[in-house]
Amino acid sequence: MSRPATLGCILAGGRSRRMGVDKAGLALGGRALVAHVAARLRPQCDALVIAGPPGAPALAASGLVVADDALPGGLGPLVGVLTAVRRAGGRFPFVVTAPVDTPFLPPDLVARLHAARGDAAIVTAASGARVHHVVALWSTALADDLERALARDGVRRVEAFVERHRAVSAWWATPAGDPFDNVNTPADLARAEARLAAG
Repeated sequence: MSRPATLGCILAGGRSRRMGVDKAGLALGGRALVAHVAARLRPQCDALVIAGPPGAPALAASGLVVADDALPGGLGPLVGVLTAVRRAGGRFPFVVTAPVDTPFLPPDLVARLHAARGDAAIVTAASGARVHHVVALWSTALADDLERALARDGVRRVEAFVERHRAVSAWWATPAGDPFDNVNTPADLARAEARLAAG
């Protein structure tokens, strides 16, 4: 791969309040949601892990390494990003994250995030008029500042942390459907089923 070594991380630590059940194991087209996201990310990354509770059945069944939160307390997706950059250690200078409920991730996600990077520490994915701060490329040099932001400064929103650093966005068109559509509710799942069936 002609870009810096990149660890992919599926963020699966959410509580799925709007869905009412663990989203990672939801069946979409006969496969668990986490399997769809893994199939999209795995070919684009040098390695792939999941940030989430290791005891969750769907995550354990994925066959991937499952890394528990780097900080306790259920602090939200930003702690999943910290988990990923800590897991990268010295092996990977960059991490790409995506939530477990985004089954239509584009096949050029990692390549285009890197292409847009320049000297930015963070590159977010964007589509339509929306920036998707959780689908992003992160320099692992951010690890210490991210831990301080969470543990000392009380930062919880991914967007708030992104605003502390030089960040850019890579944009995708949506004529065939938004590649970053997520599955938050039963209605979203029904739409995803229809989209998958339509090819």
